[in-house]
Amino acid sequence: MTAPELETQILDAVDKFLERDVKPYVLEFEHADRYPEEMVEKMKSLGLFGSIIPEQYGGMGLPVTTYAKIVERVSAVWMSLSGIFNSHLIMAAAVTRFGTEDQKRKYLPKFASGEIRGGLALTEPNCGTDLQAIRTVARRDGDRYLVNGTKTWISNGIHGSCFALLVKTDPTAEPRHKGTSLFLAEKGPGFTVSRKLEKLGYKGIDSAELIFEDYAIPAENLIGGKEGFGLRHALGGLELGRINVAARGVGVAMAALDDSVRYAQQRETFGKPIAQHQAIQLKLADMATRVEAARHLTRAAAEAYDRGERCDMEAGMAKLFATEAALENSAEAMRIHGAYGYSKEFHIERYYRDAPLLCIGEGTNELQRILISRQLVARNPI
Repeated sequence: MTAPELETQILDAVDKFLERDVKPYVLEFEHADRYPEEMVEKMKSLGLFGSIIPEQYGGMGLPVTTYAKIVERVSAVWMSLSGIFNSHLIMAAAVTRFGTEDQKRKYLPKFASGEIRGGLALTEPNCGTDLQAIRTVARRDGDRYLVNGTKTWISNGIHGSCFALLVKTDPTAEPRHKGTSLFLAEKGPGFTVSRKLEKLGYKGIDSAELIFEDYAIPAENLIGGKEGFGLRHALGGLELGRINVAARGVGVAMAALDDSVRYAQQRETFGKPIAQHQAIQLKLADMATRVEAARHLTRAAAEAYDRGERCDMEAGMAKLFATEAALENSAEAMRIHGAYGYSKEFHIERYYRDAPLLCIGEGTNELQRILISRQLVARNPI
């Protein structure tokens, strides 16, 4: 089977899953903020938790270009589902790219099957974008480390069982990033989920606060086997994360557009469908253009990632544009739908609540602009 044929087969399977097992239940799960356990089991059987994990370790080994298309489709139906496997796959990517061979053999097959699921544990109560400012400390104690600190806004924190945990192994190191390390942290004594965090949107998926009190973690779980590379490993994973968030933005922007195009042909004012009013036509044209531009930027970033190139600028551009497109399209969709857009019986208000998160997560859009600018100068010296 050729690569395009395989991609078509996988995307068709994902579409059928979304149509049959997700779309009819989104409003129910969204309004109850209920974790979709049955949907997760279906995603396991589809292989989504191993989509980009190499085949030799039990995954599907899909290119990120295909993975981005999967995320776009899932997010157009219910964005929360994409977060359940996205954070998980960033953790898996860190192991794939930087882990020891023993770590790959031990963890990647279980990550791929969904037997072990989890995500990233980076953010802290006093530290978001500036990851060098983390305060969680891991102190060496024989053949293990003892971890103390708090992580917050951790996706899959309640239902996940293993996390890529960023800590300070040398709090006095200068520059600060040389004192960071990334561990695979499985739940156990000293690892506590203190509470579920309530959110404006992004319902269904659990976001939690994690507390570590003399949590013992084996030294063999230090990703790569050497201290001091944690920030590098985490940021390497965030390239993938930003492509994912960009794809989510495309999905949400597209859903807002599709619903608006449909509604504009059904709703009539002044004796004709509102799609025939110039004011609505201008909105639809801008919305469609944003979707296409966001999709092309996301694809370009994914292609660069697949080629093994540094793509923080491309991923940043895609993330910046696609998430702002989702935000703008969701607002315009609400205007087009009027009171119905404000109703919880429709999906528009969900897009409107979900979209702002995309502009914040995986590095704020303000940070993306700074990264893009710095890379632009670095790539074009005079």
